Amino acid sequence: MSVKLSDAQQKLLHEKNFASLGTINRDGSLQITPVWVDYDGSDVLINTEEKRLKTRNMKRDGRVSVSVLDMSNPYQYLEIRGRVTKITTDGASDEIDRFAKKYLGQDKYPYHQPGDVRVSVRIEPERLSGNIG
Repeated sequence: MSVKLSDAQQKLLHEKNFASLGTINRDGSLQITPVWVDYDGSDVLINTEEKRLKTRNMKRDGRVSVSVLDMSNPYQYLEIRGRVTKITTDGASDEIDRFAKKYLGQDKYPYHQPGDVRVSVRIEPERLSGNIG
């Protein structure tokens, strides 16, 4: 069941704060990766490359955890546990450009390599914890 983020929690995701994405490896161990993050009013958004381990993990097992620290006060944080509801290439290139603008101040994502296939990932929040209201 989806949960709604408070205004303060949404603000944390809209600002230039980095997140850690936790996925589950095939053997049940955890895999954690720093990611750029955003929120669209109902889902947490991340963007990655199709060939990455985290993408394979999320396709196989959609249970994830996203931890976001407030860069101005790292004692304020939010953990979001949820499920991946969609992984798509549709709009993913535009989305990574928006993330590049947010995090790097650049109009285009500068690290794209030939053959890279960007994917947009939507995560439905199911449980929240942390110390930001």
